[in-house]
Amino acid sequence: MKSVAITGASQGLGARAAIEFAQKGYQVLGTVFSESELTNLQEQSEFPDLHYFTCDVTQQDQVDNWAAFVAQTVKGKGIDILINNAGVLTPGPIEILPFTEITYEFEVNVFGSLRVINSFLPMLRQAQGRILQIGSVSGILPVPYNGVSSASKATMEAFADVFRTELRPFSVDFVMVAPGNMLTAGPAKTIRRIDKLTEDMTSEQRALYGKEFGSFSKVFTQMQSTGIPVKAAAERLIEIAEKNPAPIRAGIGEDAEEMRELVKVKTDEELDAMRSEMFGLTKTKENT
Repeated sequence: MKSVAITGASQGLGARAAIEFAQKGYQVLGTVFSESELTNLQEQSEFPDLHYFTCDVTQQDQVDNWAAFVAQTVKGKGIDILINNAGVLTPGPIEILPFTEITYEFEVNVFGSLRVINSFLPMLRQAQGRILQIGSVSGILPVPYNGVSSASKATMEAFADVFRTELRPFSVDFVMVAPGNMLTAGPAKTIRRIDKLTEDMTSEQRALYGKEFGSFSKVFTQMQSTGIPVKAAAERLIEIAEKNPAPIRAGIGEDAEEMRELVKVKTDEELDAMRSEMFGLTKTKENT
């Protein structure tokens, strides 16, 4: 029986991937954020080899406890696949975002991923396993008013290149996975964050960013409400996890694949124009 560990397995892509892997006969070990989520998922699970564990990836002791639980559950055989899926998204103009929210996103998306990878590397080396780091198309094409998330995902793109080389002598693969738009519960959370930030803007901030951020918000929420169904996304994720030889980078969804190709051939000026057109933003500097 092969094993897979998945962070952020309580909802969205992580939750669906856990079920799809279990249906294929994998031993699945997923993290959830709260005890209530743990109770609900344990009660609903019909798969005896689908295990959940409460873990906040920003806390090293909790990551260590989860790694110990995984090692005990797989009975010393190592882990075949690690999927770093846990993440948060903090839209808004960088100038006015609370700095605590900026640092928290990096704590989850970057430092949380590194904590998990380093804690699992002994088990991955033992099984000559594979790491799938869930990124985003915004990691390769940064998006205005979503700069914090774009930067955190781009940071993991750089770490992926380094890890891939450093882990090659141990036959541990590192694959950077970039999903495009997916039909998940994510849009509802994003809309709440956008609404709160808009409500909390001062009159000065609203004068500076209200119109542009409003245009971005409208398009961004529409984009997050479309795309590939989450079941199809999870099936694609499994296809990537099982592909041999391991791809270096892979997209989930046609839009992700198109973006990966576009950034290879477009100039910076063309990409800037595309960002502005995509979100209905001002394309030229205003005269002062």
